[in-house]
Amino acid sequence: MQSAIEKAGVLLEALPYIQRFRERFVVIKLGGSVMDDRETMAAVLTDVAFMEQVGMWPVVVHGGGPRISARMKEAGFEPTFVDGRRVTDAVTLEIAQKVLIDEISAEIVEHLAAAGGHGIALNGRGSDFLHATKRLAGGHDLGFVGEVSRVEREIASRASHGGLIPVVAPIARGEDGNLYNVNADSAAARIASEIGAEKLVFLSNVPGVLERPGDDGSLLSTLRAEAAGELVQRGVVAGGMQPKVEAGLEALRAGVHTIHIVAAALRHALLLEIFTDTGVGTQILAEGADA
Repeated sequence: MQSAIEKAGVLLEALPYIQRFRERFVVIKLGGSVMDDRETMAAVLTDVAFMEQVGMWPVVVHGGGPRISARMKEAGFEPTFVDGRRVTDAVTLEIAQKVLIDEISAEIVEHLAAAGGHGIALNGRGSDFLHATKRLAGGHDLGFVGEVSRVEREIASRASHGGLIPVVAPIARGEDGNLYNVNADSAAARIASEIGAEKLVFLSNVPGVLERPGDDGSLLSTLRAEAAGELVQRGVVAGGMQPKVEAGLEALRAGVHTIHIVAAALRHALLLEIFTDTGVGTQILAEGADA
């Protein structure tokens, strides 16, 4: 009986959050560490399906850099990077499309279906969802590398109203008709901004922003945007966490209410972060916003 009462308490704790976020977009960025572990990905996407079932509008954005590099090497090509951006010629772009859209997006849709959800792949190849402009890095031509310039919010809205969960690969269509490979973190931030998302969640291989990198006990549960920016400038936030925080700050400036960074490997971390009072990761708030 006590166990049943405790379960009821959990549901009651979640109720105000379910009411608050009903029919609000929440963008969830899946990183490579999630997609390399099928069990973790299945658990995360079960949480996503739950979110949709209680009335939220989740949008899943994913990358796939490590798998693209592996496929390139299998085909006899060596990946090249400039300032952390993959140089993308025509052959690399073809491999990226196959990995991101034909493999990973399809796998995510499959996992959502197994969890009782209904996913739909959206990108710039098979739909008009993502538009891009060509990106240069310090004057270097990176080939078919772009930045998201426009997102068709109406497509996401119609999908969500219809009970579908958008699954977005960062392949976008340029005004010149070419396809462009886009950094998934920055794509997630721009998508969240353009569709008016309530939250942007990054699933990471660490619990969140750490005051002492490497020490999980130094987790910072709540940060204001200015404080998070200072941590980047001081080098406390660095490595793979830096692009997530910087993309999150960009989204906050564009009107997204809250950024969350949570550990993908922690079971039900997504639900615990969004539907409980304490959360389990780091939330970054815009200046002046309520927690």
